[in-house]
Amino acid sequence: MTVCSERIEMPLDAVHEVELELRAAGVPSPRVDAEILVADVLGIARSELYSSSSPVTAYERERLDELVRRRRRREPLAYILGEWGFRRLLLKVDERALIPRPETEVVVERCLAFLDNFVQPRVLDVGVGSGAIALAIADEHQGAEVVAVDSSEHALSLARENKERAGVNGRVSLVVGDLLSEVEGPFDLVVSNPPYVTPEEYDTLQPEIRLYEPYEAVVGVDVGAKVAASARALLRPGGRLVLECGDGQSAALAEALRSLGYADVVETQDLAARERVVEGEWRP
Repeated sequence: MTVCSERIEMPLDAVHEVELELRAAGVPSPRVDAEILVADVLGIARSELYSSSSPVTAYERERLDELVRRRRRREPLAYILGEWGFRRLLLKVDERALIPRPETEVVVERCLAFLDNFVQPRVLDVGVGSGAIALAIADEHQGAEVVAVDSSEHALSLARENKERAGVNGRVSLVVGDLLSEVEGPFDLVVSNPPYVTPEEYDTLQPEIRLYEPYEAVVGVDVGAKVAASARALLRPGGRLVLECGDGQSAALAEALRSLGYADVVETQDLAARERVVEGEWRP
């Protein structure tokens, strides 16, 4: 008598199969994504995939298949996982706001460098999104009081959830408003990661952005310069403005800051050696 049994699938077998599926769908970094998805379903670290001797269960395989279907449709990995790391925080992420990105961590780094000598600085984050910048500053500067504004109620609802997760002791206030119209200064620091992709560039972006991330948080023209102009009325003398910008936009944004009266204007590179952060000191 012949006994038939199902093939036992080990974690690395699953990784290999998922990688092939994602590669066929044109997903960038299919191996990395496959490892992350399999590890998430199995509830283990990526590094453990290479030593695990526990086979994938039928339930885990079913759940993995659903996540893979979503990724093949080019849904961002962060949205599929439901959370994403940003500096010391693990933030909830979904289609209500942009996914926090590594270049924005450089923005926070520049903010913290300026705030290092302040005991209780007052900070304004314009366009809070998921809350990444505001919460990271409050998390890493124990005296910082942060006001965070956004025109999107959806984004603010996500930021509120992340505020609860971050445990920043009530030092972050969330405000609905258009740019800086609903807040009162003075502030020691104004920071923003504004929408900076032009409408012409938008159609060239990868599907993960075009199909899933909120359009109004991605596309904008000269928003950084508008924030810089409005921030002058809210910054203390000697206060600082820190802005993220698109690749190739830093020179023009730096010149805009100088024309508005900002001094000590600096352009900083991101981790890929592209100038993506522009900052300046307000000297009325």
